[in-house]
Amino acid sequence: MKAKMKALFTEEQGQGMTEYGLVLGVIAVAVVGLLVTLRGQIVTMFNNVVTAVTGATTGNTNTTP
Repeated sequence: MKAKMKALFTEEQGQGMTEYGLVLGVIAVAVVGLLVTLRGQIVTMFNNVVTAVTGATTGNTNTTP
């Protein structure tokens, strides 16, 4: 029994996959944090694009927000 417990802590099979999972988790948290931080700028950018596209389809050439 003692040998099996020791093997659980010294065995490295699956360690690489765990590390990839942790790195992916950190990247996901960073992306979510960045999106939350830049939320206002992203909304403004999309609104400007919608305004420009709407103006282009209606013949309005004024693209100033």
